[in-house]
Amino acid sequence: MKKLMCMLGAAWLLSTGVAIADDDGDKVKLPTNALYNAECGSCHVPFPTRLLSANEWTKITARLDKHFGVDATVDDATLKQLNQYLSANSAPKNRTTATTDKLPRITESRWFLHEHNEVAAKAWKRVKSPSNCAACHQSMNMRRAY
Repeated sequence: MKKLMCMLGAAWLLSTGVAIADDDGDKVKLPTNALYNAECGSCHVPFPTRLLSANEWTKITARLDKHFGVDATVDDATLKQLNQYLSANSAPKNRTTATTDKLPRITESRWFLHEHNEVAAKAWKRVKSPSNCAACHQSMNMRRAY
């Protein structure tokens, strides 16, 4: 019952536009940048930008031709604008332990793992991927990627 109340409370807070706190206590808000939402949100949830550092976002955008198995290439002008937005709105320090040969994943960050440590294996099977946020966080008005 306690867990259900926490989930309902979190859903209400997110639906009212109130931000959540990340592992540094900073506020994490859903992105409001139209270009970011259009480009990144056309295939998956436009993840809150403070969930990765500028360094981590740069690693991701540098390899958009191999974006987690998909070609997500954009033109140079769009890439420049996306990088400026991501850099200006990123976390102050790295969130993941990604190596140079592996792209950073929000779902492997300390914050994500801490926030989702009570999710049962059965639930993960139902949502198919930890990056499918909308499967559980429907109040966040996120687009389903799967």
